[in-house]
Amino acid sequence: MTRLLAVVFGIVLMLASGAAMAQAPTTVRVRGMIDALSGDTLKLTTRTGDKVSIALAAGYKVTALTAISITAIKPGSYIGTAAMRQADGSLKALEVQVFPEAMRGVGEGSRPFDVAPNSSMTNGTVGDVVGTDGRVLTVKYNGKETKVVVPADVPIVTYEPGEPTMLTPGAHVFISVTKSADGTMSAERVTVGKDGLVPPM
Repeated sequence: MTRLLAVVFGIVLMLASGAAMAQAPTTVRVRGMIDALSGDTLKLTTRTGDKVSIALAAGYKVTALTAISITAIKPGSYIGTAAMRQADGSLKALEVQVFPEAMRGVGEGSRPFDVAPNSSMTNGTVGDVVGTDGRVLTVKYNGKETKVVVPADVPIVTYEPGEPTMLTPGAHVFISVTKSADGTMSAERVTVGKDGLVPPM
């Protein structure tokens, strides 16, 4: 009987733990176009066509994303790139973000990303910029090194301080949101494309 009670107790604990995990908020990435900003509620149409509302925290921050030339990438630049792994082990960039110096070190490393199936996000410091058109980069992170090939049609962007006034209908945004168990979403920061730019990450 004692053994049976122990087994039952263990199952109850597992179920309770599973229920708690199911109810825990998760972080998801939302990409879309602004429909309206009503008070502190941002209404969007996502890239997949869904209509969503995101509650913006008091004092939320806005970051602007602007297009730049690949010539802005120099040895020592700190960058992030959403990319696809190629057969030779190198990365083929889908986009490149050049971080301001104040953001150096943010998210250093390489991890799965959701901009495309099997894509990754790699943040690190540029070692060499080689090739006749400067589109092959060596990126170093956490004691590792990888080659990144940047096709000519890949967008290169950087970050600037933004203002809530930029959150106008038609503007494109990228937001990391906290999604609660009931499906409600909230955010403390919004990244918005400047001058019609669609955030490529």
